[in-house]
This record gives sequence, structure tokens and C-alpha cells, in this order.
Amino acid sequence: MRGVIAPDHQKAAAKTVSESPAATTSRNRARWARHEAIPNRSHISSEPTRKNLIWWQVVTTPPMITWIVTTIAILVALAPVTRERLSRFAELTGLTVTSADARRIIDHFAERRRWRLITLVPAVPLVLLTDDPFYLVLGWCAVSVLCHARQPALQTEIYRTTWQLSLAGSLAVCAYFVVDREFTAEVLARTTAVLAVALAVRYLTHEPAPRPPAGASPAELAIGHWSTRSLYLAGTAIVLSGALLTPGQAPERILPEYTLPKSVPDGTAAFTTARKLTAPTCALNDLLDDPCQSWQVNGEPFPQAAPYISRKGKAPTKPPFARSQNRKAVVYLGRRDRRMVYQDAENIRPLTGPLADAAVPTATFARQNRYVALVKEGARIIDTQTWTTVSIPGVRRVHDLSLGGLVATTPAGVLVLDHRGRTRMRLPARKLGKNFVGDTYHLSPDGRRLVIVRGLMRVETYDSSTGTRVSSVEPEFGDEYLAAGLGWTEKGRFLVRDTSDRVHALDLRTGRLRKRS
Repeated sequence: MRGVIAPDHQKAAAKTVSESPAATTSRNRARWARHEAIPNRSHISSEPTRKNLIWWQVVTTPPMITWIVTTIAILVALAPVTRERLSRFAELTGLTVTSADARRIIDHFAERRRWRLITLVPAVPLVLLTDDPFYLVLGWCAVSVLCHARQPALQTEIYRTTWQLSLAGSLAVCAYFVVDREFTAEVLARTTAVLAVALAVRYLTHEPAPRPPAGASPAELAIGHWSTRSLYLAGTAIVLSGALLTPGQAPERILPEYTLPKSVPDGTAAFTTARKLTAPTCALNDLLDDPCQSWQVNGEPFPQAAPYISRKGKAPTKPPFARSQNRKAVVYLGRRDRRMVYQDAENIRPLTGPLADAAVPTATFARQNRYVALVKEGARIIDTQTWTTVSIPGVRRVHDLSLGGLVATTPAGVLVLDHRGRTRMRLPARKLGKNFVGDTYHLSPDGRRLVIVRGLMRVETYDSSTGTRVSSVEPEFGDEYLAAGLGWTEKGRFLVRDTSDRVHALDLRTGRLRKRS
């Protein structure tokens, strides 16, 4: 690659260097404004961020705490009812446990243990999938609501007041999230759970406390009091966690250190052989200097080619950039003048006038070196040796070009034309289903025969002067299948490739194959 800068560009560069700091700052602000107006323009690789997210999901603080607490909760729920737990219950309730009451108390706590395991079954997967500890609190405390339905609702004012204040605060926080922030599925789930618990607690405690039944044992009264206390505390824990706890958040992406914008070189790049073409991957990013902002030829910037085109109502797309079969010439859309340009090692020649992005045609050499086809609601065939141009209206795609003519398709069918634009053969269009492979067309170098590969199964040969089908064969590849037609050799043999990438010479009359590689 070599770069040449014209005198006009040198003047522009000198003007840029002589600008005042205020002008430079103004220009940078304008670039920032353009950058913020177009989302997802950064070309920065997402691979480090993806690795950081995987690491965060496994070992960073919020998920790790969630995993540890979830494990502890499961182990505690699996623990059997112990003598220490019964002694603590008796101490807190002031109950003197007799042998007759012991069985009743053990059954009460065993039932709660069973229900807690049941409620943790759906809660634990939700916690591990969402990293949201709210579901763990909900699963752990819901048992107090479910089991309370079987106990008398004895009133305990301090717990009732705590519950009411917590409910009011939680509903206020939920209302704030619903009104002033984005209403997400997470907010909906939390709000629904808070309202459900509030209604359940209200339903279970709205009636006055019943009088103890005649003959009720001290153990039953103690269990009723304990159940009411647990109901209020569990409801308070659920509504507060719904308002205050948040899922673990991934770390924000760390942006690279900002550097002053640098423009893509305005020089005109040249080449002898275009061995490798690389399309721009960050064409819209003008804040960071990077080769991905422009086309590259042989690994070097090719700044004279437009990096993208914009069409109304559509996202920016790559403009046409075609290369001849011998890799000695390319056709592209000019970055500055918006013309289609032909370039080889010796010269640069515009092929069109300035074009709007919506009028940019597709360009193709169609497996040869001499002719260029520009297609956009019709085709223009340009001979790069004589620079004569032939216009063919109605053409949607040019499939093959050779010294003998060209093959093109229109909405009505397939045409074989000479280089003066005169139709030599016409075939009707073939309708194909969604999952069918389209036909491919290959014109012989002398223009006398047209080979059509039909759906990667059948190969048909036509006499292009009369439109008569000369032969139709289905090559047999053994365990493989026909993958593509490759065209003609200099000796007039037609080549095909099978699904194992082996190339064969095909006898178009008999369908016999001769392996080449």
C-alpha cells in the first residue's frame, strides 16, 4: 500500500493544524453530539466485558452472598426439630412443657418445617436464576402465612403496629417504582407479592381475637400466640424485602481512556493486487482512531471508499465493493464524491455521477475481469478496456459475464444477451418455495451454451442461439451431493463442486464426473 495526498488535502491539513483551541473544542463537542445521537456505535470489543460478566456471575459479592444465604436456608430448613428449639420456644412463651404438651409442640414445628421445604422448592430456582434475594425471603416466610390459617388469631399490638407501618412504607416504595420508574416484570412481580401478602394478613387477622376454647391447654394458647407473632413478622419481612432488596447488578462497562478524535487519512491508497478485502466494522465511530473505520485492502486503510450508506427507514449498511476475479481491480463507492469508481494499479476512473445513497447500485465482475455490471432498476455493463457502456432496462441481477455475452434475470424470466444489449435467448421465470435453493447460471466463454444448475440437483444445458435445451443430467457423487457449479475452464470443461469440497469436471451430455481435486 502507498498513500498520496493531493495539494488540496495538504491545505486542509494545514488549516486544521492552525485552528485555535476554541475551534478544536467546538468541533470535538459536535463529534460527541453526533456520537450520542447514534446508539451502539462503539467498536470496542465486547469480549473482555463478556468474561467479566461470567466472573461476576460466579464469584462477585452480591451473587456469592445470595448463594451462601440460599445454601444456609436450605440446610436450616432440612434440620430436624431439636430439644434446643423446643426449650427456646418454652422460654420465649413462658410455657412449662409437660409430657402431654410435648407431642403437640413437636407436631406444630414439624408441620412448619415440611411447609417451609415445600415453599423453598420454587423459590430457590428463582433466586439462583435472577440473583434476587426477595424470592428467598418470600419462600422462607410464606409458611407463616399458610400455617396460620389453622390457628386462632390472637392479637399482639406491637407486632400489629410494626406490620402496618412496614406495609405502608412498602406500598409507597412500590407506588414510586410503578409511577416514576420503568414498569418492569421485576417491579410487577414484587408489587403483586406485596399486595397478596397484605391481603392474606388482613384476611387472617381482621376478626377480633377469639376467646380461648374451653379446656384449651397452655400449649395450644402458646402456639396460637406464637403463630400470630410469626404471621406479623413474616408479613413485615416480605413487604420490606419487596421494597428494599434489589437483585445483584453487573458491573458497569469500563470505557477506554478518551483520546482526541483523529480523522481517517484523506490520502488515496493504491494497490497492485487486492489479495484481501476487509469491510469496516465500526464505520459510524468517529471518536476513536481505528482501522475498523474504513475499508481495508491487504490489511491497510482504503479511505477513499465510503464506509457505509444510509437509506430512509433502514439502518446503515455496507456499500458495494467488488473485486475482479484476478484481484487486479476493484469497484467501490467514493467516500467524498459519492460516485461509483473503478480502480486498478494504473488508474482511477469514475463510472457514474454523484449518487444519493438510495440510488447506489450493486456492483459485480461476475467471475471475470473485463466487464463491470452496475445494477439498480436496470443494469449498466461497462467494458473496462474500451469504456463503452450498454444499458439494459428491467434487469434485477446479473449472474454471469463473459466475452460471449451475459446472463441476467428480470421479473419476467432469464435473459441471455450480447454486449450490445440484444436478447439472444429468453426463459420464463421459475417460481420457487421458501426452502428451495435458487438456480445458478453459467455462460460459456464463446456465449454458445448456457448451463443452469437447478436447485443443486439437476444440470441443464441450453443452446443460447435457439433457446433449445440440449441436455439435462443429474450427476451422481456417491455419498456426496452437488454443492455448486464453478464455471468453465480455458479448455471448455464445466466444473462442479460436491459437498466435500472436491472439484469435478462434468460431462454435460452424459453426466459423468472426472475428479480434479
